[in-house]
Amino acid sequence: MSLPHGARGRLLAVSDLHVTHPENRTIVEGLRPESEADWLIVCGDVSESLADFEWALGLLAHRFAKVLWAPGNHELWSPPDDQPDLRGAHRYRRLVEICEELGVLTPEDPYRVWHGEGGPLRIAPLFLLYDYSFSRNIAPTPELALALAHQAGVVCSDEFLLHPDPYASRAQWCQTRVRETEARLQACDATPLVIVNHFPLTEAPTRVLLHPEFAQWCGTTLTADWHLRFNTSVVVYGHLHIPRTTWQDGVRFEEVSLGYPREWHRRSARPTLRTIAPRAELA
Repeated sequence: MSLPHGARGRLLAVSDLHVTHPENRTIVEGLRPESEADWLIVCGDVSESLADFEWALGLLAHRFAKVLWAPGNHELWSPPDDQPDLRGAHRYRRLVEICEELGVLTPEDPYRVWHGEGGPLRIAPLFLLYDYSFSRNIAPTPELALALAHQAGVVCSDEFLLHPDPYASRAQWCQTRVRETEARLQACDATPLVIVNHFPLTEAPTRVLLHPEFAQWCGTTLTADWHLRFNTSVVVYGHLHIPRTTWQDGVRFEEVSLGYPREWHRRSARPTLRTIAPRAELA
């Protein structure tokens, strides 16, 4: 998309589009930039269907100056009716290939700098998964926490559909991604970061979950201090379907989920994109 001379635009974000739901698909069809210079961050869970994933990101990439994507857990599922042979890292690689074809930036690309008002900001989309370490407030061991989740009937579908191949477990895959990502963040220059991850970086956001057993599928304690260790301006995440702005240690955290229709119907405001920059007081 060519930009008008001097256009600066906004940095926007959304997550958990779940476009397999017809009402959510309609919402996505209505998402449009205010300016040809607007960038859009998509924090995962676009769809568990590769065809729907490609449709949604293709539509958004056509409308926005730049789209950046971080994977959620739903994209990594291997449903029996959607190329079930694409498991684990092979599934992730196919998602990255689709994004490359569409011109959408992924965690495998260099972190791009946004130069609009409130910038410059270096946007770092991450792929980290979870390692069950958020279970410590539920039970003394991850094994017991998982057993309690089964007893409560609160078990993430990842246990059946998100395969870690070629890793031995999702936790091992997560820990490998954390090490690789940490090294990339350490190599960044002094430009303030917008850290983008589907899962929250810290346990704090999970404390408001209706079912605390679900927290074990929500992140890793290995990233608990990243918003302090790295020069972070904003952390953008989704997964919890609890859209809100919070602050931790003076750093802004934005949960930008759309969520399922039954969830956003309960909210007073119509679902929309969240403005990451410029902040309202700067606009």
